Amino acid sequence: MQITRETDYAMRCVLYLTGQPDKVVMVDEISREMATPKSFLAKILQKLVRAGVVKSFRGVKGGFQLNRASKDISLLDVIEAIQGVVALNACAVDSSVCGFSSTCGVHMVWVKLRAEVNELLRKHNFADIAETTRKNRQS
Repeated sequence: MQITRETDYAMRCVLYLTGQPDKVVMVDEISREMATPKSFLAKILQKLVRAGVVKSFRGVKGGFQLNRASKDISLLDVIEAIQGVVALNACAVDSSVCGFSSTCGVHMVWVKLRAEVNELLRKHNFADIAETTRKNRQS
């Protein structure tokens, strides 16, 4: 599994919105502050809206805001919103894609790794990441 540039930008976006909990933020501001291309970021934000991570507001004072508390948004939520399910091998998601899944000695390793990676990504939420970032900047 490799995190795409799109997912990296989505992580930066959610992290930025975490620091603006009571504010509706325009895409221009997020783009500028997180050094992400505006047109690409707009598409990313729409994926985050569809996944329920972010909500959008239309109109003159429109923009984006987290859809739930940052402590309730995990790295896994953002990765899945942008890239889909996380797995090192397709058979770990759907054993029917490979005719050898039932006899393959490595299949259970892929399944176990998928579960462990997902659990680790699920444990890391944006409230904790923002707090760690804040502390690191102070030191």
